[in-house]
Amino acid sequence: MEKKLFTISVFTENQVGLLNRISIIFTRRGLNLESVSSSASSVHGIHKMNFTCNSDRETMEKVIKQIERCIDVLKAFLYTDDEIVYQEVALYKVPTQKLLDEKDFERIIRVHNARILELTREYTILEKTGHESDTQALYDLLAQYGILQFIRSGRICITKSPTEHFTRYLEEQEARGEALRKPVSE
Repeated sequence: MEKKLFTISVFTENQVGLLNRISIIFTRRGLNLESVSSSASSVHGIHKMNFTCNSDRETMEKVIKQIERCIDVLKAFLYTDDEIVYQEVALYKVPTQKLLDEKDFERIIRVHNARILELTREYTILEKTGHESDTQALYDLLAQYGILQFIRSGRICITKSPTEHFTRYLEEQEARGEALRKPVSE
């Protein structure tokens, strides 16, 4: 089966140990997580975790089912890159003097749409938002000046769907609950 990069979005209650329980699901299947990110979602009190993993669809669908069996998981969704809008953020710390000595320093910043976050005599911190290939391209260019520190975030994403899939899921659950609460006609 063809392996490709999938993004898994998991909507959860914010509970201690849940990330560990989810990561074990990947470990047991011998799957390596490429990136992980987590934050509050658009629904009050609900957090969204994003995972990326290279695998085949059949395996990833099984992983989704296992994730959804975790007590604190409300719903999990599987996406391919064409179904979402996604970004990563990268930070680069480089020696200031080497950058200032570079005659094309300004052009490098502009071409890569990078931002200077901090500038000191010793170092400059740059920020780049984009896809992994974008942040890697700037890394490769800055490597010649000596990168002192580097970090790239996990993927964050939003679906291209007009409505949030999780919101639709909650509405369906609410409708089922209302149907169950209605008295049975005799």
